[in-house]
Amino acid sequence: MTPPPTALTAAPTTSGHNVVAPTAPQAKGSKPGGCGCSPKNEVAVSDSLKARIENHPCYSESAHHHYARLHVAVAPACNIQCNFCNRKYDCANESRPGVVSELLTPEEAAHKALVVAGKIPQMSVLGIAGPGDPLANPEKTFRTFELVAEQAPDIKLCLSTNGLMLPDYVDRIKALNVDHVTITINMVDPAIGEKIYPWVHYRRKRYRGIEGVKILHQRQMEGLEMLKEADILCKVNSVLIPGINDEHMPAVNQAVRERGAFLHNIMPLISAPEHGTYFGLNGQRGPTPTELKAVQDKCAGNMKIMRHCRQCRADAVGLLGEDRSQEFTKDKFMDMPVDYNAKKREAVRLDIKQKEAAIAQRREAAAEKVANSQAAETLADSPKVLVAVATKGGGLVNQHFGHAKEFMIYEVDAATVKFIGHRKVADYCQSGYGEAATLTGIIETIADCRAVLAAKVGPCPTKDLQKAGLFVVEAYDVIEAVAREFYNEHVLTTVYV
Repeated sequence: MTPPPTALTAAPTTSGHNVVAPTAPQAKGSKPGGCGCSPKNEVAVSDSLKARIENHPCYSESAHHHYARLHVAVAPACNIQCNFCNRKYDCANESRPGVVSELLTPEEAAHKALVVAGKIPQMSVLGIAGPGDPLANPEKTFRTFELVAEQAPDIKLCLSTNGLMLPDYVDRIKALNVDHVTITINMVDPAIGEKIYPWVHYRRKRYRGIEGVKILHQRQMEGLEMLKEADILCKVNSVLIPGINDEHMPAVNQAVRERGAFLHNIMPLISAPEHGTYFGLNGQRGPTPTELKAVQDKCAGNMKIMRHCRQCRADAVGLLGEDRSQEFTKDKFMDMPVDYNAKKREAVRLDIKQKEAAIAQRREAAAEKVANSQAAETLADSPKVLVAVATKGGGLVNQHFGHAKEFMIYEVDAATVKFIGHRKVADYCQSGYGEAATLTGIIETIADCRAVLAAKVGPCPTKDLQKAGLFVVEAYDVIEAVAREFYNEHVLTTVYV
C-alpha cells in the first residue's frame, strides 16, 4: 500500500474505484477523522426476530434500502400536547412528524393503500402515525386496518402512538394482527416530562403540569409491558432535547428495554422557529450530529439502536429518504384504478432477496479481505473515521454527488463498517449547475467526515471537497465494500506505514 497522492489527481484503488485525495492529507501516525468515543457493540438480533422485520423499512436498517412504506393520515385528534409538535396542514414542502397535506377517511385510505401497492410493489408497510394520535382516533384507525387487511393481507400494519390510550387497545391491536407498534417515550422522570408536555387529556379531563405527565408515564410503561405479553414488536421513539432530556436518555433506554422494547430510535429535536412549535419559538435548539451520535452510542450496548429514521410526515409515501406523497394526493389517487397484484408483489420481494444476497456476498468478500490483510493485525487500535455516502438505495454507492439530498454516514475502522445516521443537504445540482453557497453548506454538514463516496463527482465540487480535507471516491458498488477499500488504502497507510 502507498500513501495517498498530495495533488488533485485520480488514484485508482485495487478495486478500480477512482479516488481524489485532499490537498493536505494528515501526517503519518495521526488519528485521522475524529468521530468521538468508540460505541459499545450493539445488541444482535435473533433469526426469528429478523424474519419478522425483514421487509419493514423502519424496523430493519437493511430493509430500508429496498422496501417502501405508506403513512395514511386518518387520525387528526391528539390527546396530549408536546412542546416540539405543531400539527400543520397543507405543508407539502415540509418533512417532519405531524405534517400532512390532507386528511383521509378509512375508505379513502384503504383505496390509497391498494393504489400505492400496485404502483410501488415494494411498498410493504401501511402505518398510521397521525397527524394526531391513532389511538385518540381508534375507530378511524382500526377501520382502516380492517379494510386493508381484508384486501391486501401481505401488507404489514403498524401504528405509532404516544401511549396514553395504548393499554385500552392492545387486545384489539393483537386481533387485527398489527405486529409493529411504536411508542414515543421522551422521559421516565415526570419532573423532566413536565418540561416537554404542557397538558394531557385523559378520560374526558385535561391535566396540566406534572399531574398529567405522571398519568402519561404510567400508561406508557403499562402499554409497553402489555405489548411484550402480547408478543407485539415495539419500537420506542425518543426525541433528544439538549438541556432537557439528553442526560436522561440512558435511563429511558434502560426502562424501555426492561419492559420489552426491542428497538430504540433516539432522534433529534426539530425546532425551527417557522414550524411554530413552543420549543422553536422559544429558542430551544436541536442536537448536533455529534451530540446525537454520542447519546446513541451510550445507549447502544443495552438494545438495538435505530439510526436510519427520517422523521417522516404523517402522509409519507415511498422509500425512507424520499417522499412521493405529492404523486398520490386525494385528487389523483381517487381517480387511479386499483392494480394490486399479489403475485407481482411477491416476485418483487423475491428479487429484493436476491439483491440482498448478492450484496451480502460482496460484504463478506470485503470482510474476508480484511482478515487476510494488514488490517487484521491492527484491529485493537485502528482509528475510526466517518465517510459520507451518496446513495439512491439498494445498499449501493450509486448516486451523483450533485443529486444527493442527504448523505448516509458510516463509521469505519479496521474491523467494521457501520451505518450511524444520515444528514440532509440541499441538492448541489440545480437545473444543471451548482450553487457555491449550497456546496459550502454541504461541506459544513459533512465536515467531520474523511471521505465522500459517490457514483460521480464533478470537477468543481471535487476541488472544493479536496480543499476541505475530504477524499473523493467515485465508485458504483456495495457501500461497505467501497468504504472498506478506501479505509484500507487511504487511512491505514497514513497511520501504520
